[in-house]
Amino acid sequence: MNIAATAIPKEVKQSQRYRDPRPFSVRFREHMRRNRLAYLLLIPAFVVICATVIYPFIYAFNLATTDTNMYNINSPTKQPQFVGVGNFVEIFSNPEFYTVLGRTILWTAVNVICHVAFGLWLAVLLNRNLKMRGLYRTLLVLPWAIPQLIVAMMWKNEFNTQYGSINLILQSIGLPAIPWLTDPFWAFVAVCITNIWLGIPFMMVIILGGLQSISPEYYEAAQIDGATAWQQFRNITVPFLRPVLTPAIILGTVWTFNNLNIIYLITKGGPNNGTQILVTYVYRAAFDFYRYGYAAAFSVVIFLILLIFCLFYIRATRGAQEV
Repeated sequence: MNIAATAIPKEVKQSQRYRDPRPFSVRFREHMRRNRLAYLLLIPAFVVICATVIYPFIYAFNLATTDTNMYNINSPTKQPQFVGVGNFVEIFSNPEFYTVLGRTILWTAVNVICHVAFGLWLAVLLNRNLKMRGLYRTLLVLPWAIPQLIVAMMWKNEFNTQYGSINLILQSIGLPAIPWLTDPFWAFVAVCITNIWLGIPFMMVIILGGLQSISPEYYEAAQIDGATAWQQFRNITVPFLRPVLTPAIILGTVWTFNNLNIIYLITKGGPNNGTQILVTYVYRAAFDFYRYGYAAAFSVVIFLILLIFCLFYIRATRGAQEV
């Protein structure tokens, strides 16, 4: 044991400028001895993460550098060939990629903005002393509790041009029927409405939890100082909600960006590819055209786009900092 190291006061050891003079092997053995139980408890979770996350992730990167498809993946005579960045070059040289990327960004932005706006509005209302507040919360959470398959099928029937209730209501008040699922623009509006309705409860619950964690004393002090309701919202509510909103918005963005279910079940990317987004494009490349290597490369591109967004958003909003 190094007597010089043990004689150093605890306050000095905790200082950021202090560097333990002992060899790395000695410090490593001491660290493992003190944290042996913690690492033993982490081993099962680490094994599961390796099997379900890390290995598929590495396999996808490896698959993205080959021309693997249905005809050579298990063929004894024709093996997948290494193409390097060929799949990525093909992706970025295809003009359709930028069209689908722009539509995906629009789809994500519209949905997440509406989720946050309506979720915040409902959370503020439910945070007040309302009668039957528990009933309102239960009813508003129902869309989130219903399986997405049922939600998609339900809204697909509602958007039916001839028999859907939406068009029947429009016609009953003298308005023309809207070709929801046959016109590219209205089909995009239809899937946005469906996903907005589906995602508001999640954001509402997250924001409501953040609102209830804010002490009423801040608002009482602001009222004494003569602050208006808007000033209280801007200077108290928003800053205290930032640590809650940052992960919620990031999760909402990732989920919406990769949301295959709603679009595929309602429009399958149509009509005329008017509702095609990146994840449905990948699905078609893998399961309609059986280009597994190309689809894996596309998945890597989607991952990098979302990773860049998350890092930029956290840094721009300082969401990782506490109030």
